[in-house]
Parts: sequence; C-alpha cells; structure tokens
Amino acid sequence: MNGKRFTSVLVANRGEIAVRVLRALKEMGLRSIAVHSDPDAASIHARLADEAVAIGGNSAAESYLDIAKIIEAARKTGAQAIHPGYGFLSENAEFADACAAAGIVFIGPRGDVIRAMGSKVASRKLMEAAGVPIVPGDTTLADNVEEVLRRAEKIGFPIAIKASAGGGGKGFRVAAGPDAVPAAFEGAASEGMRFFNDGSVYVERYLPNPRHVEVQVVADEHGNVIHLGERDCSVQRRHQKIIEEAPAPEVDAALRERIGAIAVNAARSIGYTSVGTIEGLLVDGEFYFLEMNTRLQVEHPVTELVTGIDLVRTQIEIAQGAPLPWKQDEIAFSGCAIECRINAEDAAKGFMPRPGTIATYREPAGPGIRVDSGVEAGSVVSAFYDPLLAKLVVWDTDRAGATKKMLRALSEFEISGIKTLIPFHRAFLSTTEWETGGTGQTLLADKAFLAGIDTADANRPAPVAAETIG
Repeated sequence: MNGKRFTSVLVANRGEIAVRVLRALKEMGLRSIAVHSDPDAASIHARLADEAVAIGGNSAAESYLDIAKIIEAARKTGAQAIHPGYGFLSENAEFADACAAAGIVFIGPRGDVIRAMGSKVASRKLMEAAGVPIVPGDTTLADNVEEVLRRAEKIGFPIAIKASAGGGGKGFRVAAGPDAVPAAFEGAASEGMRFFNDGSVYVERYLPNPRHVEVQVVADEHGNVIHLGERDCSVQRRHQKIIEEAPAPEVDAALRERIGAIAVNAARSIGYTSVGTIEGLLVDGEFYFLEMNTRLQVEHPVTELVTGIDLVRTQIEIAQGAPLPWKQDEIAFSGCAIECRINAEDAAKGFMPRPGTIATYREPAGPGIRVDSGVEAGSVVSAFYDPLLAKLVVWDTDRAGATKKMLRALSEFEISGIKTLIPFHRAFLSTTEWETGGTGQTLLADKAFLAGIDTADANRPAPVAAETIG
C-alpha cells in the first residue's frame, strides 16, 4: 500500500525517538502503536501510544531487532505502516523488504536503496559514478593485512580502515603507520562482524581533524529532491557525535549552495525517497562524501529549528505519497540551533556508559529551548540499549546567543541518580575551543580536561530555593 493513505502506524523503536514519532502521529490524527521489550514495559513511549504491544526479551536482538516480532505486532494490531525511528531496523533492507511483503508501508526508502547505501564500498562506487567527490581511497574490499598495506602505499598514511557495513563509529580504526595496520584491521573487521554481521573492510585516506558536515535531504515519490541546509557534527567521542549545530560554523552561503547541490545530486542519482542525510568531511573548503544515512538522524531537531520544517511529519507525509510542499528557493534559514546529547555516560572515565535508576528529573524551559526525552524520574537506564536519555536543543539568533542559552539550560537540567554528560557539555561549551568553532578533538582526548570536569561540577554552588511568597 506504499504511496497510499494510512491511518495507523507502529513505531518500531524506543526512548526519545519513539516518543518524538508518537507525538507527531497524534498531531496528524493517526492511530499509534508502540512495541516494548521487557525492561521498557513501564516506559514513556509504551504509555504514550494508543496501543502498546509487549514483544518480550531484554536485549535489542531479542526485541527491537527481531523482524518477525515487529511484523507480527503490526499484523495483530492492524498497523498499516511502520516507522523505524533511527538505529535498530531503520537502515535494514531486509526489514523494509519484509514490510513490503506483508503489505505494510515502511516509512523510509525502498529496501534496494537502503541496501545500496548500506554498504560503504557500494555507496562510494555509486557516488563516484555520479560525480560526487569522495574521500581518496579504494572502493574494493581488503581481505587481509597484506592487502591493506598494499593500498596504504598508494593512498599514503595515515589511513582509515572501515567496516563496509559500519556506521555510528563502529568498525572504524585508524593506522598511523604500517606497524599499526594489523591491530587496526583486526579491530575494524571484528567490530564489523559483531555489530553488523559483516567483517569486510575497505581502506581510505584518514583526514586528521576534519569538520564532520552533513546535509539534510528530502525527496518525495514525484521526483522532487531538495536540501534543508547542513549540520556540523564535529564534536565527537569514539567517532560518535555528542554535540551538533546548524548552520555549520565554516559554511557560508556559497559553500552551502555547493554542498547542497552535491547532496541533492547524490540522493537523486539513487532514486532516493524520504528524509536522509549525506554525510561528508569538510577539509580546507572541500567537501568529500563519507556515507549516506537512509533514515532520520538523531540530530534532526537542529535543522527543524533553523528551517521551521517538521522532518518527522514530512517523512510520514512522503510515505503517504504527498508531494513536497516547497521548492528549493523557498527554504529559508534563520538563526542558530545547538543540540547536546544527554547520555548516561561518565566523561571523566572515558565516556563509559553508566546505567542505573534516575532519582530526580527536571527539564529546563523557556523560549527557544526544546527537550526530546524518553525518560522521567524513576526510569531505569538499562545497559542493554544506547545510553542516550534526552536531547537538549536550543535556538537563538546567532551562535553566541545560542551558546549562552544552552549553558543556561544545562545549568537548569537536573538529572540525579546516574552520571550524565551534562557536566561535560557545560565545561566544553565554556571553552575557547568551542567559542572559536574548533572540532574539540584535542580536548576530548585530554584526560586532564575530562578529569577536571567532575571536580569543577562538584564545586558548583547548589541552586538556591525560591522563597515562598504570601
């Protein structure tokens, strides 16, 4: 029934993204169905839906990654469409195919498109053929250490060894020289097998300290493809994003038009439909294709705030067959938005996850402040899932104003009972590195800086309780 109207949607995800999608469905007047694992039985997303289905299990593999369970839940509840959120099954071609075979609309691109872009090697070849600039490297798989070394001689060190099916920083290793290749090859291949059931790797030139810039694209089933500007996601730990912003600090209007055209060309060349992201590396004004994420991104709120466009609603409307209501020249960008990922992690201990039970939870508020969250006081943060608790997003007229607003919001965001990245964000956004638009990679590797975060936070004065009036 793809391209037709549907009235009921199952959300095959959990946490803050499930809550975000469920709220969009309610606003659109569509019936919503949630699924939940055993640890998530009392979760916000399970309570928020019109109907919730227990699919059992503790780990993701036993629940949210079980295609048969998800399809069966949709069949039992009469769901006509499935929204995968991000992560889990969102970029799983077999899941998209299973939805189609069951007569259920997959809110995302076709399985063949996901499959083509899911392989980093295949996607590099497609983009290269389409004239999209790619990071220098080799588009064929490397089967062993000797093959990696041969390619490194042509490419030059340092090199990046990447799992073909990787993403989110998984299956990614850097070798600064020949001696580091064996361990890097083994690490990338084994992690690719563990997380994606695919140990194949490829080699490309490692670009030290580039800006990680991605372009949001939107494409409908009628041949219309536009971009909604770029996001900068350069502040990362273990090659995984923790702060994002729009617009990118080093992208002006001319460069935005150029990389936007690259992204639109990339999406159009593969017949893409739905929302998606062309990720790239920006080095000395040159933009190189890195990968395409064929799904909604965690950081989509910053684009929503600077464009005024609801990406989740747009994604659902595209799946219903609606044409895009805008042309490229009608897209306007306003101000600056910053997103801080509030993870249950201890920055001073190498950003290690810190599961536990949230004792108190209080969100900041005010004009230009948004919190996308899937937790509350009493929520159990499980070790089975990603440690993302919430996303704190702010908007202001410029980057300096947005930074001040974010610092104020972070100071009011109260989460106790577990460690979070709130102290890290307060510390990092107060540095000259952030103020001047640096990528932060040196600071994030500075153990002294990270160790000092806890001490500084412990010495902060406690909030003063307001006096009772009357």
